[in-house]
Amino acid sequence: MRNPFRYFNSSPEVIRLTVLLYIRYPLSLRRVEDLLFERGIDICHETVRFWWNRLAPLFAGEMRKLHLQRH
Repeated sequence: MRNPFRYFNSSPEVIRLTVLLYIRYPLSLRRVEDLLFERGIDICHETVRFWWNRLAPLFAGEMRKLHLQRH
């Protein structure tokens, strides 16, 4: 399987945290940006949107597999 994070400058952990915060909680893009900034991660809300558009389907597939394995 190809690495979906290979062209991004940020670490995969930061990208995963960002996308999952936006998916899991009812937060705006700017609120996710603010939450990450409070933790020392300086990214733009447009970056959050780009990562979400690009990687959310991948993460959704992973979450579906985990959910099916548990039940």
